[in-house]
Amino acid sequence: MSLSRSSSRTYLRLSILSALGLFAVNTAMAATPEVINTNDSEMPQVELDKIVVTATRTPTKTSNVVAQTRVIDKEELQRYQGQTALDVLKRQPGFSHYTNGGAGTTSNFYIRGYDGKQVLVLIDGVRYSSLSTGGATLNLLPVDQIDRIEVLYGASGSSIYGADAMGGVIQVFTKGNNIEQSNISVTAGIGSHDQYLYGASAQFANDKGTTLSLAASHNETDGFNATLPRDLPSQTDDDGFESDNYSLFLNQKINDSLRFGISGLYSKSTTDIDSYDDYMTGAPALKHAFSDQESGAASAYLEHFTDSSNTKLQYGYSIDESTTYETDVNNGSQYDTKQQQISLVRTQTLPIGKAIIGAEHLNQELKSNVYDANDRKVKSGFLSYLVSHNNIDAQANVRYDDYSDFDSETTYNLGAAYHLTPEFRVGANYAKGFRAPTFNDLYYPNSGNPNLKPETSDNYEAFIEYNTGLQSTRLTGYHNKVDDLISFVSIFDTDGKYAGGSSENVDKAKIKGLTLTSDWVLDSYLFGASYDYQKAKDDSDYTGKVDDLGNPIDYNGNYLPIRPENKGLIYLGYHLPSLDIRAEYEYIGHYYYSVNNADSQIIDSFGLFNISGNYQLTDNLTMSARLNNITNKEYVTALGYNTDGTNFFTSLTYNWF
Repeated sequence: MSLSRSSSRTYLRLSILSALGLFAVNTAMAATPEVINTNDSEMPQVELDKIVVTATRTPTKTSNVVAQTRVIDKEELQRYQGQTALDVLKRQPGFSHYTNGGAGTTSNFYIRGYDGKQVLVLIDGVRYSSLSTGGATLNLLPVDQIDRIEVLYGASGSSIYGADAMGGVIQVFTKGNNIEQSNISVTAGIGSHDQYLYGASAQFANDKGTTLSLAASHNETDGFNATLPRDLPSQTDDDGFESDNYSLFLNQKINDSLRFGISGLYSKSTTDIDSYDDYMTGAPALKHAFSDQESGAASAYLEHFTDSSNTKLQYGYSIDESTTYETDVNNGSQYDTKQQQISLVRTQTLPIGKAIIGAEHLNQELKSNVYDANDRKVKSGFLSYLVSHNNIDAQANVRYDDYSDFDSETTYNLGAAYHLTPEFRVGANYAKGFRAPTFNDLYYPNSGNPNLKPETSDNYEAFIEYNTGLQSTRLTGYHNKVDDLISFVSIFDTDGKYAGGSSENVDKAKIKGLTLTSDWVLDSYLFGASYDYQKAKDDSDYTGKVDDLGNPIDYNGNYLPIRPENKGLIYLGYHLPSLDIRAEYEYIGHYYYSVNNADSQIIDSFGLFNISGNYQLTDNLTMSARLNNITNKEYVTALGYNTDGTNFFTSLTYNWF
């Protein structure tokens, strides 16, 4: 069903009250003496000290990692049925974002002030992004095909994974990475704006070292009007979205020291969009414009392991393909990204600590009917040392990347932490990062510049942390300096007339801030909060620089767009073996939509109240539900584009074990 803000209020209030009443009754029933089980093995287990791979390239406890990390496990992902990886990540500490409408539409995210194209995204260790724009389409990765997501904050990932990790690394792990028992499941869900989801998965595990997961789903919605009527009155129609999604994961143990595996995550989707007349040809916009997208990654690996070493050979292949039909239904704008990488990584346990050495080869290819681009080849080598000994945790990395289309880059990272007590830890980290120019930066008509060099950054981080069995609290401060930022520079002839322009390495930025996170578990209650204070400002020298009209500009000291100075979230949850419910309130402070910081570019602050839950109706049947923006708050994340009012999604999953 599709409901407007005004007509849906009564219905949604009744839905909310009904859902809350159901959860309250089930909570009360779960707390009665007849069903309380005092066996510790059957009580819910919430692990605050999780295992993370992305931060070090080998499994490591989060309490031993120096750089800030966050793990979003499958229990938390269960609260986001029917949604995408972007929906999950935009609520995490350090993130900000904007969207131009509903599902599948243009969007971008930022981590600690860094643009999404300055953040590396991996799927099972394989690079995933668009070579044209540089960003990763996280809004096309469905939650129901994901096992967990890991976030590494800061630039230490540059010296582990190479380019584009100045702001951090996001790694998505395909569903099936962690199979506990064989099962078959089917899921059906329904939500606002006539959203329907249905899917099935089969997971198999045996005592011979075989695990296999296959999953498929279909998601569709009528969507809502993406544009505000006053800004584009001719296109006030709903903007629908549909996708077919598939995942595969196989892990086979060959003998006591050898195993191989394959994994894949694939999504094919169509998004209805609002189109505009072509300003170059004058071609009128289509009434029903749309974009077809294909995205995902696949990999195969062979791994040899002993008690003291691990050697892994991996081949990966990823795609990000899109064709947008905006003015011609038979001839759209095509951008097809293909990336192939092969890596060999060895981890060796030493008398004290571990050494990691590796080599990679990456081939990047873009096919487009808008412009021609040369393939990019990158040859890389890296070395890391990790130690957790006595009261000290330390990590040192160095990486060399040789690019076919510009000079080589060397990045490094050094971080250390000291346990003042078993629970209390302090530490600091320095990392050198860089971002390779996108193919749009290099080759786009009338703006590309093949002589660009990478953006670079110096990143400093310090933290204090207190962890016990009941809670985990961390305060992180960071200060980053970014040089050689790529920006479009206008050119004027001797008569002062605009004569075009090109992308140049002319801009700079300074980013500093604080992030506080605190998560608590008291019996069956979970609660916590996060707060971000951030100042991301332009630090460029605009001497002699003018806009497209020839007017002098100076943005030095202005706030960078889409980076709120204040952001916070608080949550309260209740967790039992058969019930998991969570309420959260998220606050986003005001921010600017462009770097000129004009009053007309201010996005007002807003707060959103959401509630989600999972309830095991029987041993085989589970219900999931989520209510977003319960107070029906009217807000925008991008000027001229709508956001959704109160909306819901609920699903039922039946398992055969």
